[in-house]
Amino acid sequence: MISRRTFNVMAASGAVSAMTSQFGRAEDVTKAQNVTKAKNVVLVHGLYADGSSWLDVIAHLQTAGLNATAVQNPLMSLEADSAAVRRILAQQDGPTVLVGHSFAGTLISETGGDSIVSALVYVAARAPDAGEDFGALAAKFPKPPASAGTVKGDGYFWLNQEAFLRDFANGVDPARARALFAVQGPGADALATAKTSTAAWRVKPSFYQVSTEDRTINPELERFLAKRMKATTIELASGHLSLVSHPREIADLILAAAGHRG
Repeated sequence: MISRRTFNVMAASGAVSAMTSQFGRAEDVTKAQNVTKAKNVVLVHGLYADGSSWLDVIAHLQTAGLNATAVQNPLMSLEADSAAVRRILAQQDGPTVLVGHSFAGTLISETGGDSIVSALVYVAARAPDAGEDFGALAAKFPKPPASAGTVKGDGYFWLNQEAFLRDFANGVDPARARALFAVQGPGADALATAKTSTAAWRVKPSFYQVSTEDRTINPELERFLAKRMKATTIELASGHLSLVSHPREIADLILAAAGHRG
């Protein structure tokens, strides 16, 4: 039988399908997490991205009958970004799964305590504790290659094209990766040192997807974060943009968090 909140599946595809074959029915997973059945999903993008990165995941969720909304994260400050998430949460009717990719893990940790949020899903994401210096934590792990491609100017930072394509979007179809580079959202310098006031993963059922080929966040750091929050965890042989390269598997994990079959 699966432990109360944690399981690991290492697969390049069919992650939640593998989950159900190895650990039993999807319902067993959601019962272990005490997950409330949800009909809504709110998806939050991270740095160097915009809401379009969720398009393929959204298509799978809509096919499954869920209402999905992507937040257009302004990437300005913890306060402004959290306010953008809360505005979308306020529009939901009933239990809602809150999903964050990359830096947006910080935002769902900050805003996920909202009573409408039934579960949290972290996609190759940060997951800071309350008041934690995430930069200091990350420094305990080998530095990921993407960080060498950071460009700064006028109070913002972004990735140069080489780093974006090679290290941020590794594993993504090259044409799609170039299109994503074209819509890259620069982040305000204030985000680099932002600290959350709370950690919603301490009180909400949490799910985490580790990208084993990640060149933007160290995979060992992702494993540490997933283990610390006692998250239901899957591993995919993907780069940082697993939501683009493996949308079916990410959607299936979200469906499990929403109390639906994958």
